[in-house]
Amino acid sequence: MEESAQSAAKAPRSPGLAAQAQAQVPGIAFESRSPRYVLDKDVVLAASTRCQLDESVAKIHFHHQIYVDWGFAAVDPMGRSTILNFYGPPGTGKTMAAEAFAGTLGMDIVQISIAELESKFMGETAKNLKAAFRSAYELDAVLFFDEADTLLGKRLSSVTQGIDNEVNAMRSTLLIELERFDGIVIFATNFVRNYDEAFRSRITHHVHFDLPDLDTRKGIWGRMLIESIPLAEDRQAMIDDAAHRSEGLCGRDIRTCMRLALPKALLSAKAGGVAARLRAEDIEAAISEVKSASKAVGSPVGRERSETAQAAKKLLGIDS
Repeated sequence: MEESAQSAAKAPRSPGLAAQAQAQVPGIAFESRSPRYVLDKDVVLAASTRCQLDESVAKIHFHHQIYVDWGFAAVDPMGRSTILNFYGPPGTGKTMAAEAFAGTLGMDIVQISIAELESKFMGETAKNLKAAFRSAYELDAVLFFDEADTLLGKRLSSVTQGIDNEVNAMRSTLLIELERFDGIVIFATNFVRNYDEAFRSRITHHVHFDLPDLDTRKGIWGRMLIESIPLAEDRQAMIDDAAHRSEGLCGRDIRTCMRLALPKALLSAKAGGVAARLRAEDIEAAISEVKSASKAVGSPVGRERSETAQAAKKLLGIDS
């Protein structure tokens, strides 16, 4: 590319200052932090998902050429902002990809979770939403809302109590802020069908995250089996075997498998009085444990986040 994606975005702050920077607004302060990831190096996704993310980056990267040189601003005057929606099952990499998207652009990220919204947004929702957008602008940061279906749900047509007004005011304010915001916003959700049509049509890119296919699982296992881990068998053979055995697992599940497999290797080596090496059978046992837990307990991935989202919906008077 002729110019870096970073140069297409606003100039980033000096390294080391980003994590401590914050914008002060009346009644609330949102902090930004430096991303730990970038898309090319740190995130393994299905080809279709990665293509959508690359196109989103390209819109930002080539903004001047598209909107100025080619004149597209004449029919899309609000095109400087980029609003993305990451949707799909829990544990498929939406949150990590949002951070990596910011890292690829050389920008900080302001991440707002449902847990924060429960305490900070109730009662003064409209004012605090404005503060979030202002913070992201002043901090030159990507604004990331997780569990976004709580925010972007349908506005209530029958207002019967004060909380109904609060919900509608919040959503009306969010629509206005999205229209005027000169920056990058990312929403992530496991429940995209809950979105109001008014929000759906304002989103620039809808990026689908699905459970990893075989090739993607191989890529994820390749990332997890880092070179410094001693292996008892051929590395590629172990990756291929693990990828086939882990069908139906998401990326977060696969990381959990590695967390379970590594102690198994150490305990086995200690019991046998030999040097510790990760074996294919350690990974196989870990995969079986994760799959068994999924059947016995329900989805182990994203359970806490789902419960948090339900609590927030109840607080805001939103039906599931």
